[in-house]
Amino acid sequence: MSGDEPLKVKNSPLSLQLLDFWQWSSSNLIGNALRGILAEFVVASAVGCNNGIRIEWDAYDIESPEGIKIEVKSGAYIQSWEQKKFSPIKFGIQPTHGWDSKSNIRSVQKLRLSDIYVFCVLAHKEQETINPLNLDQWEF
Repeated sequence: MSGDEPLKVKNSPLSLQLLDFWQWSSSNLIGNALRGILAEFVVASAVGCNNGIRIEWDAYDIESPEGIKIEVKSGAYIQSWEQKKFSPIKFGIQPTHGWDSKSNIRSVQKLRLSDIYVFCVLAHKEQETINPLNLDQWEF
């Protein structure tokens, strides 16, 4: 989608467009959920597979053109809420029951379903100047 698509009522377009929704719902890139999706996009772009649409809740985040299954983990010292101190950076990679979006089946056995893990840290520590779109503020 381009963002120009209008919302409709009784098949009549409203003045609201999909871009309005994206701006409203997806502009806080410091929040955990969207920061993680941004990290996935950056990694997907780096390995040449950022075309198509992201599959949510799949057993792994990205599959490279060579078939490598990649799990992307994101962390940040600064969060979108008020903090008294920086958040600790921790990543969990314990085996899990993965779900395959193609087969709609959850694995019976707990496994690590990715071939590699990419840890992405938004390492910038100044609230006033943090910018998740500035890749110089990240460590991979």
